[in-house]
Amino acid sequence: MGNDQTEVFWENVVARDKGADGRFVFAVATTGIYCRPSCPARRPLRGHVRFFADGDAARADGFRPCLRCRPDEAGRDAAAVEAALRMMGDDAPSLTDLAEATGYSPSHFQRIFKRATGLSPAAYARARRIERAGQVLGQQSVTDAIYASGFGGPSTFYRNAKERMGMTPSAWAKGGEGVTIHWAVMPTTLGAMLVAATDRGICRLAFGVGVEDLRTLFPKAELVEGDEAFKTLFARVLSAVETPGEVSDIPLDVRGTAFQEAVWAALRQIPAGETRSYAELAAAIGRPAACRAAGSANGANRVAVLIPCHRVIRGDGALGGYAWGEGVKKELLAREGVYTKE
Repeated sequence: MGNDQTEVFWENVVARDKGADGRFVFAVATTGIYCRPSCPARRPLRGHVRFFADGDAARADGFRPCLRCRPDEAGRDAAAVEAALRMMGDDAPSLTDLAEATGYSPSHFQRIFKRATGLSPAAYARARRIERAGQVLGQQSVTDAIYASGFGGPSTFYRNAKERMGMTPSAWAKGGEGVTIHWAVMPTTLGAMLVAATDRGICRLAFGVGVEDLRTLFPKAELVEGDEAFKTLFARVLSAVETPGEVSDIPLDVRGTAFQEAVWAALRQIPAGETRSYAELAAAIGRPAACRAAGSANGANRVAVLIPCHRVIRGDGALGGYAWGEGVKKELLAREGVYTKE
């Protein structure tokens, strides 16, 4: 392992980062024990720590597993989630089938799958089916897309699509046709902020842009500037921007691929005042090899701050990019106590 990688691993260990469990284990030379990164035991001195890809490698070098954190189970959990994702490639096996195939009880497997992906197995399967439908909508009729995507009929598809996207499949295929979006440009200490919402929740939050941004994203939607009914919601958004991390229950109306939505769910689980690297973000959804894809999903986020993509930084500790500029990212992190302004 390179020095840069081991330093990132050490940061994971110091932070007791559960998202890093299953990616590696650390061993302590003075005790002869290896642990998972999130082990609650007292942290050893850095000079006594070695890192291994997995428990097999650590045991081969003479270390034994920690009886407190049971590190071999973390690797088993990660392998089980990977196996389930392969099983769910084109089909939608039941939770019982997934649990039986991976050797877990259904309730325990549901917990580890949701921890890894941000979605339950059933929600993940629905998202995959809707994603496949979205890929063919506009190329064939909505009815054909429904059956080609694995849904049993239109009613099931429309019900699931509405829960996930907040708009009908035909509106999805036609750039938001039939959807009303209320919007406002509000002054903030970070600059002018565009906020927009459907009747289900916030669908856009951006800085330094105006209504033309919405016309690009939703060319067929009806755009309504300001509305008394949305005044309270927009005020809550403003408060969340000025004090990031203090408001977490604002409803959202966003859609993306199953992978993107898993990344966005993982972003919302990062506590205020903490950051993650792109590698850690990928690991958090059970896809540690998809670091670059996780970065792309992070960048595809349409709702700044409320889906806190500003909490993702590079593995070397540098801030990395941000759609709304480095200055805005620095300020948001400074308000959460992560970044010290010069």
